[in-house]
Amino acid sequence: MKSSLRVALPWAVIVAVALVAGLLRYGFIEPSDMGHACDAKGGPWWCGPRTVIVQGFLNYGYGYAAVLAALVAVFWRNTFTAVLAASLGVIALQLYCYEGGALALLIGSLRLVRDQAGAAPVGNAPVGADSSAIPR
Repeated sequence: MKSSLRVALPWAVIVAVALVAGLLRYGFIEPSDMGHACDAKGGPWWCGPRTVIVQGFLNYGYGYAAVLAALVAVFWRNTFTAVLAASLGVIALQLYCYEGGALALLIGSLRLVRDQAGAAPVGNAPVGADSSAIPR
């Protein structure tokens, strides 16, 4: 049970980040009413954070952050950096930085799978993974 939780938790974090990023995009950024409310001077309190988020994707900041995290995950091989890269990739994908987000999600996911496969017990190794299992 503990082993399966250890494997599933990083993927659950990535899915949760994707859900939050989707809610942020479709509930806070895209509705035209939200944008029009911020057009007037002295708009609601949330116009400042919304403007910062919008400027982040207009300047491709989320894509750059995701690619940087993916590079860190390639060279610093652990679960945290893999989850960070995949999560930032999902955020970048949701917030209009498709290329960098897709690359970071791919690299982060592959790094996470690799880390989890390397941490698997020897008894769970796939057939043919051990050189002694190869017929001669």
